[in-house]
Amino acid sequence: MDGSRHPLMRLLEHLKEHRTTVFLASFCSIINKVWDLAPPVLIGMAIDVVAAQENSFLAQFGYTDVYDQLYILTGITVVIWVLESLFQYFYAVLWRNLAQTAQHELRMSTYTHIQDLEMQWFSEQPTGSLMAIMNDDVNQLERFLDQGATDLLHVATTIIVVGAIMISVAPEVALLAILPVPIIVTGSFIYQRRIGVRYSKVRGKVADLNALLNNNLHGITTIKSFTAEQREVDRVGEVSTSYREANREAIRLSASFVPIIRMAILFAFTANMLVGGWFALDGKISLGAYSVIVFITQRLLWPLTRLGETFDLYQRAMASTSRVLDLLDTEIGIVEGDTKLEGAEGEISFNDLGFSYPDRETVLEGVNLTIPAGETVGLVGSTGSGKTTLVRLLLRFHDPDSGSVALDGHDVRDLTLDSLRSSVSLVSQTTTLFPGSVRDNILYGDPSADEESVIEAARVAEALPFIENLPQGWDTDIGEGGHRLSGGQRQRIAIARAVLKDAPILVLDEATSNVDNETEAALKRSIEKISVGRTTLIIAHRLSTVRNADTIAVLGQGSISETGTHEELLNGNGLYPRLWAVQTGEVSQ
Repeated sequence: MDGSRHPLMRLLEHLKEHRTTVFLASFCSIINKVWDLAPPVLIGMAIDVVAAQENSFLAQFGYTDVYDQLYILTGITVVIWVLESLFQYFYAVLWRNLAQTAQHELRMSTYTHIQDLEMQWFSEQPTGSLMAIMNDDVNQLERFLDQGATDLLHVATTIIVVGAIMISVAPEVALLAILPVPIIVTGSFIYQRRIGVRYSKVRGKVADLNALLNNNLHGITTIKSFTAEQREVDRVGEVSTSYREANREAIRLSASFVPIIRMAILFAFTANMLVGGWFALDGKISLGAYSVIVFITQRLLWPLTRLGETFDLYQRAMASTSRVLDLLDTEIGIVEGDTKLEGAEGEISFNDLGFSYPDRETVLEGVNLTIPAGETVGLVGSTGSGKTTLVRLLLRFHDPDSGSVALDGHDVRDLTLDSLRSSVSLVSQTTTLFPGSVRDNILYGDPSADEESVIEAARVAEALPFIENLPQGWDTDIGEGGHRLSGGQRQRIAIARAVLKDAPILVLDEATSNVDNETEAALKRSIEKISVGRTTLIIAHRLSTVRNADTIAVLGQGSISETGTHEELLNGNGLYPRLWAVQTGEVSQ
């Protein structure tokens, strides 16, 4: 990660493709502020015309007639106001479009990068925290680019332009106006560093809150079934209070900034008004020059009261930027190979495989299993024996600690991830469907498939009858996660999706474990149909599901303890006969 560099430098590096837009937007902001600072000068010139008349500042340019001078001032005022309005429009459009573009690109870059990270990384990240980064943190950056960047440029331009005007009009008085500026700016930087730490804490607390809310919304059924609503309200209240307290610490510091700055401004403003008045009364400066000093000092100093608000916005954005860019800098643990497998036959080999999850005991040790192309193999074993882990290693969601997984004789680490994973259709125990119609979810297996293929996939999965009985048939919206369908219906949609993918390898990971007997029978019929002509790996807790497999492998204590057909294993004295006896009721558990 590149967390040692300042977040602003990292952000500018990320926005390097938009340097031209940043330059133009900054230029328009600066020029707009230059025109915005002109009215106090014009007011002073107008007073000078009325007070000095033929001896006014404009008279030095040959316009001795007082009325001509007023007409000229009026014309200049119109031009300046038009230019100020134009450049305000330009910078607003440029900064806002840049903010939206940066927001979109950062969110898409973050999401794309997250999808490329390995599964182990996901297991260590709260979903709510990731949601906070892709939404709230990215939005904080958008708000800064939309408003804060312009404010900082305006303040800097004001200091430079007003300082130059004051020095040209009355150098002695200018010192009094400019003297507090370094103090205010220095104090602002000290303030922003202190508040930056607090906003980093705030970002962490909002991530915790989002994680808890996300978890509770997904687990609302469990919460209700355990009548735990009040417990969860209390828990959310505790985390929300922690978030509120973190904000209060930042608010206390943020609120103190403006009153302190006002005191420095009060000194400068009153000193300028008093000393400038003495100079005007003594005839050292004209009445118009004194007017310019009073008005321009106000234009210089009062915007500095917004530094607190601007730095507040800046620090929120930098804290969020750090979180977003740190995520983007997360290294991808799974490095794909460069061999593209074309037309996989489907032979799978697990060779002396060893694997353990971080900070956990060994899951697999010395696993050897070969699945010939086109055969159906059942994989059974007790809970936690590592059955699903084998599938995750096949798909390279993880890499083994030792040994290898091969597809058609190629180590999967040498294959491109696209060619590897496109060769496998996975139907897992936990069915993930997406918001949209039934048709959309089946088409997820092959977005380019025609209507006839979609219908055939549904027929093979025995999903056609219930689909046609839905209120809107194929166009029925199944809701988030498919919650408007029963568990069996969701599983049939998932099988239809896998059928449509038409990969040479089919993996069914406990695909019938959460359905009733009738649905299981229908799913087993579907499995028998779709396993023809492709390599099929069936992971099952119910041994009846794999009874007709060509080969059954029993996984126990991290390795393959026995293999054979159903009948061969029953006649042995290994784990399989005991599991069968327990499941069929021949012996008690």
